[in-house]
Amino acid sequence: MSEVEVGLTRRGLRLAWFTISYNLIEGVVAVTAGVLAGLVSLIGFGIDSGIESMSAVLVAMRLSARLRHGTVDEAKERRALRFVAITFFLLAGYVTVEGICALMAAEVPDTSPLGIAVLVASLFVMPLLAAAKRRVGVALGGDPLILADAAETRICVWLSVSTLAGLLLFQLTGAAWLDPVAGFVIAAFAIHEGIEAWHGELVEADDDDD
Repeated sequence: MSEVEVGLTRRGLRLAWFTISYNLIEGVVAVTAGVLAGLVSLIGFGIDSGIESMSAVLVAMRLSARLRHGTVDEAKERRALRFVAITFFLLAGYVTVEGICALMAAEVPDTSPLGIAVLVASLFVMPLLAAAKRRVGVALGGDPLILADAAETRICVWLSVSTLAGLLLFQLTGAAWLDPVAGFVIAAFAIHEGIEAWHGELVEADDDDD
């Protein structure tokens, strides 16, 4: 690895550690607020934050290995991407089951100002984080792992939008079914992201934006 590549890899590693720290805090707050209010979509969003942290841990481990050995182990990084895909499938299953149970039980959740605040913060932080990761990935010659991680962070923005829209509409209308439906939207995003990560298409989709 050249000095430039080492510097960029270190920058990517710092972004991965920031992602881990931020998403852990975000996830704990979102799940706590969701449980207290009985909001399936908010709990699902919090679990998604945990999955994003797991993804960032894998990225940090691979980037650290690159810095130690000066090479890229493509086989291990492909396995890391497939592990991330599996965790998103698990998220989709959890949110779908919880949403169906909420609809069948006709549960009426409470409002959650704290949950809304967390989602609004995500709308500011995640686009900047995704853009920073993408710049590093592009500068490293289209690095697959970093670009895939950037794409996942970008999709987290859309998860924030869908969840926030569901919560705001629920507060305005009082329609309890909006929360499970927002949860189903999260499940759809998770399945889509998982399939793309499994086949490596997150990287291709991200590259198409150039």
